[in-house]
Amino acid sequence: MIEVVDYTIAWPKTFESLKSFVWPALKDIAISIEHVGSTSVPDLAAKPIIDMDVIIPANQPVSSAIARLAPLGYIHRGNLGILGRDAFTAPTHLPAHHLYVCLQGSLGLQNHLAVRDYLRSHPQVAKTYSELKKSLAQQFPHDIDRYIAGKTDFLLNILRQCDFSSSDRQAIESINRGLN
Repeated sequence: MIEVVDYTIAWPKTFESLKSFVWPALKDIAISIEHVGSTSVPDLAAKPIIDMDVIIPANQPVSSAIARLAPLGYIHRGNLGILGRDAFTAPTHLPAHHLYVCLQGSLGLQNHLAVRDYLRSHPQVAKTYSELKKSLAQQFPHDIDRYIAGKTDFLLNILRQCDFSSSDRQAIESINRGLN
């Protein structure tokens, strides 16, 4: 079931706790770990799942991050069709979260950061997005594809505001429409 809840101040603290767990294994190969997704935007309603992007240099092999995350209990899922961004299943003993290893400068990373930063600096847009997400969760409580599709145009409009090129927006749109 798709659950969208009001923002809670616990989310940044949960992110910091998860970051503290992961960072020691990656600190010599990663640039940073960013809190992204709706839980990273104050006052934005979200599914109560933290999204984390581990940023590695574009010339760093993802295999090195995979090898370091495995002993922590992370299971590599591949790039799920998004070049420059690899997804991981999180260990079940940790708070609910999605972890991605992203190459610096990759389109998937740029998308996450641009949307986060735009929503943080435009609270009225974040409020409208909250209302949309809640409405979609009520309309499609068991259909993640329709929930995601219902958000796509809104998110693409944000990317337009962030000066993403038409081709980059089309690539992101095809990702959003084709993947969970």
